[in-house]
Amino acid sequence: MELSFYLSLLLCVSVDVKRKDFKEQIIHHIATIFLIAFSYCANYARVGTLVMLVHDSSDFLLESAKMFNYAGWRKTCDALFVFFAAVFLVTRLVVFPCRIVYTAVVDSLDVFPPYSGYYFLNGLLLVLQALHIFWAWLILRMVHKFIFLGKVERDERSDEESEADEEEEEDGEEEHSWEQKKGALNSKLASLASNCVLNNLTNRRRKMNSRMPKAR
Repeated sequence: MELSFYLSLLLCVSVDVKRKDFKEQIIHHIATIFLIAFSYCANYARVGTLVMLVHDSSDFLLESAKMFNYAGWRKTCDALFVFFAAVFLVTRLVVFPCRIVYTAVVDSLDVFPPYSGYYFLNGLLLVLQALHIFWAWLILRMVHKFIFLGKVERDERSDEESEADEEEEEDGEEEHSWEQKKGALNSKLASLASNCVLNNLTNRRRKMNSRMPKAR
């Protein structure tokens, strides 16, 4: 189930909104897919399940915060984000490197000597740890904004998405202003046309009044 989930993420990330960590997401999904497949094939079930447990313990909090953000529940979103940040920093920067990576790199040498699978597995774990540090930096930036601004303004990865939204808003404002200008121009043209018609009618009446005495 986890393998199919990350395969679907890898396929969907190409059609999703391009964020600042697009390349990091690709690397993360590929490393996770190889890690799940290798730990299952090599019967490293304990390492694989512990890695999935550490990652899934904070992911569902982030998705819940996103849902409440889209629903407009700002206070619930902010509370879940703070809880997610605390769980993420503890599990990804303390539990994962100090317990899982240390056991896989150091303690495993007491059981069997290093071989190619040892370097492959630990290399993938270290890649994940480097990505954890990168995302922890983004989360700390958002926490800093939350503390000093009182709320989470937006996702730190969403520069391109926000720029696209701003461009759409600017285009909408330009279209709205153009519609207003167009309406004002049409009203002026209509008033000018009506004035021309009235002037023609008054001129005709004056000519007719001036001719009537001569006819008499």
